[in-house]
Amino acid sequence: MSLLDYTAVELAAKIKAGETTATEAMEAVIAQIEKSEDELNCYVTFDKEKALAAAKKADEDIKAGKLTGPLAGVPFAIKDNMCTEGMLTTCSSKILGNFVPTYTADAVERLQNAGAVIIGKTNMDEFAMGSTTETSAFGATKNPRNPEHVPGGSSGGSAAAVAANECFAALGSDTGGSIRQPASYCGVVGLKPTYGTVSRYGLIAYGSSLDQIGPLCKDVTDCATIMEAIAGKDDKDSTSIGRDDYSFTNALVDDVKGMRIGIPRDYFGEGLDPEVKEAVLNAAKVLESKGAILEEFDLSLVEYAIPTYYTIAAAEASSNLERFDGVKYGYRTKEYEGLHNMYKKTRSEGFGAEVKRRIMLGSFVLSSGYYDAYYLKALRVKALIKKAFDEAFAKYDVILGPVAPTTAPKLGSSLSDPIKMYLGDIYTISVNLAGLPGLSVPCGKDKNGLPIGLQLIGDCFKENNLIRAGYAYEQARGRFE
Repeated sequence: MSLLDYTAVELAAKIKAGETTATEAMEAVIAQIEKSEDELNCYVTFDKEKALAAAKKADEDIKAGKLTGPLAGVPFAIKDNMCTEGMLTTCSSKILGNFVPTYTADAVERLQNAGAVIIGKTNMDEFAMGSTTETSAFGATKNPRNPEHVPGGSSGGSAAAVAANECFAALGSDTGGSIRQPASYCGVVGLKPTYGTVSRYGLIAYGSSLDQIGPLCKDVTDCATIMEAIAGKDDKDSTSIGRDDYSFTNALVDDVKGMRIGIPRDYFGEGLDPEVKEAVLNAAKVLESKGAILEEFDLSLVEYAIPTYYTIAAAEASSNLERFDGVKYGYRTKEYEGLHNMYKKTRSEGFGAEVKRRIMLGSFVLSSGYYDAYYLKALRVKALIKKAFDEAFAKYDVILGPVAPTTAPKLGSSLSDPIKMYLGDIYTISVNLAGLPGLSVPCGKDKNGLPIGLQLIGDCFKENNLIRAGYAYEQARGRFE
């Protein structure tokens, strides 16, 4: 077994036992990046010397007994919308092409305190707006399972880096499925935690009421372990919530006996690829064979999720992206006449087409005369969607369904039709609207060898139900190759 094949937790155990070092692990990752990065384009920023120096420091701290945690010495990648002090943070946009933050995001800082070693920043859809990592100003990322296909988005660089062994684990962010969908497309594990569980301090905002940071990794054990490192109350984030229990690894038990699993009929109707449907339902049967109780039910309002999400997310984006105007930091147009012309030219040249589309949509739904008709109505529907989930979780411990309607589409096939791209989020966005946790676990492949993801959805603060179900399924399935 090659060093790169270990999970993050396995690698940390090997480093602790003195069988390898953080420096050797980082050298193996760097060699893999140099071998495959020209084709895959997973990273926006990668500083080889800095990464090796950080790994060497981790080795010294491990030897001195300062770092003893289950992630000590493990090379990690960070999505390029999380601020890292002294390291370029661009959101994969020209408008932030020269932005070097003076502080580090809380989640990244917690990861570093746990002993993780940062490799660099991963490619993403510009400002996290997209589902394919093709809207990046630095070119598209390719899917390591088949480079003719997209890796998903917006955390496509993070998911692809994990799948390609260009890191041992990564952080991503999820606004409408941006951790779970690329995890599904690349055949890795991804968790979107309950809103407020992981601090958003230092995460460059897209939709503030929807964004949440979470892990992308090789298995459910890594997922639970990383969550213990990054979760926690943060006074710098007013939406951060203090929880009584952060012991996610306690849920790593191979036992789902008596667990009630609801399967929404609405998720298995028209538009779902037959191979995806079969793989997901087969995974459900595996859990049933281990003692889980399966039941079909109707989860209403599914068809309203997409218009609701894109109304709210675009409105919040238009507000959040006002700050990028060429005045204090970031890109500024070279030639302009007066302040207003500078704003206009800077934003026209600095933002890509998808970001402009969402800013314009958001500005429209917030404008006088349309605010009540669109934005307020969307907020009411959001509340109804949350109510529908509350009713479902009165009966079920976990809701099971697909992550996406199909496996990863070919490069270039989605950007020509934005509506088609938006529809790809049908199974993931309700989770964000309701602030719930969602886990994506690989559950098979289609006839072309592209991974299929199983989505497990839990009630607020019930990540442990998802971890338990995901771990039990993984134990039955074996290592995903």
